[in-house]
Amino acid sequence: MDELVFYDTLRQGLWIATMISTPILIVALLAGITVGLFQALTSIQEMTLTFVPKLVAILIVFWMSMGFMTETLTSFFQDRIIPLIGGL
Repeated sequence: MDELVFYDTLRQGLWIATMISTPILIVALLAGITVGLFQALTSIQEMTLTFVPKLVAILIVFWMSMGFMTETLTSFFQDRIIPLIGGL
């Protein structure tokens, strides 16, 4: 395998990982900021208050974007990885 092909495949894989994880990370960030602001304003320092809303938000976004994630990974493997394995 040529180095150029290897690095290009690695670059594409990292870009796809970034695209797939971005919606979940953005929602986790927004939920964390919202809960942190709520805790700062009300002086409530409950640990489950930070964990449960983030978990629920992440699960909802994961469920909503699962089709996009599956399609993206499947097309990457079918278009890029499998031909490399087969030597095409």
